[in-house]
Amino acid sequence: MYFPYFRGRQYELLALKEAVQKNLLSNKVVPVIEPIRISSTFKSTLQIYKENSMRLGLIVNPQVGELIDDLSSIYEFITDNVLPSVILNDDAEAAVSSLEEKAYTKDRLLVVLDNGDYVSDYKEIFGPKHPRFTLTTDERRIRRAISGSKVLFGDRFNRQPKNADYLKNEDEMFSDDHIYYQDEGFIGFGDYSIIGNYYEEGGFSPRAVAFHIVYFDEEEVLRVHHFVSDSNFGIEDVAGKYYEAVTKLKRWFEDGHQSQKTKALSILLEHADNGYYPGLPTLKKLSIMHHLELMSKYLNGEM
Repeated sequence: MYFPYFRGRQYELLALKEAVQKNLLSNKVVPVIEPIRISSTFKSTLQIYKENSMRLGLIVNPQVGELIDDLSSIYEFITDNVLPSVILNDDAEAAVSSLEEKAYTKDRLLVVLDNGDYVSDYKEIFGPKHPRFTLTTDERRIRRAISGSKVLFGDRFNRQPKNADYLKNEDEMFSDDHIYYQDEGFIGFGDYSIIGNYYEEGGFSPRAVAFHIVYFDEEEVLRVHHFVSDSNFGIEDVAGKYYEAVTKLKRWFEDGHQSQKTKALSILLEHADNGYYPGLPTLKKLSIMHHLELMSKYLNGEM
């Protein structure tokens, strides 16, 4: 099982929503959303998952965004297909207690334990019981503390300070967790997709346009190729910069990567042919959709 983790930005929610609407998502993929605000897109995304009986996790004690001080607004969105989810932090015990008051038992929860400082809190909160899933790092101290269904989880995206920096290493390993997780005692694996764990609000006009496409190599290791513009000396003509990057994608695809094709990748290739610029948020949405569909194909034995 694959557990991709998202912070609930607009383009992330749209990627999750469209992946289900277009029947691209395997039922072996269980997205986890840390909501940053209650928006119409957030509501409609959860509704689409409910209507299609697709599972997802919903963090009830988010660490970022507008809902940190208004956690009560999240609980109403927990339905039969939604796993109530808790980050192990200073608020975790209160969050678990609040869920129990609403009849959500500990064995139904999804927990994120990625900080060794909260191992003792985990033991105190759950005792001999254990959550339905625990997303955790490969750190030995944390692994030893967890009983039950462990999910190997971490940030696999090598984020660079500036988009142009990806030109220094345009192709690199992303992850092999999907190959070895079972051998290491995990029941699934998860990551932050091609966004990474870094969070910030807002954006700015970039000097360079970059997008990131994951793909499987001949040994089924997941790699990521960074497609970056070349005319990176100013912030003008973002559409032109995008065309430079997306034409690199077309050359890469035609140079022996046709097996990596997805619906989202097909759309990006059309942009290379017709010169269309979709905007940076849509570009991120398509990159995430590609990752979700590719992992779905892999887990369904279609790669």
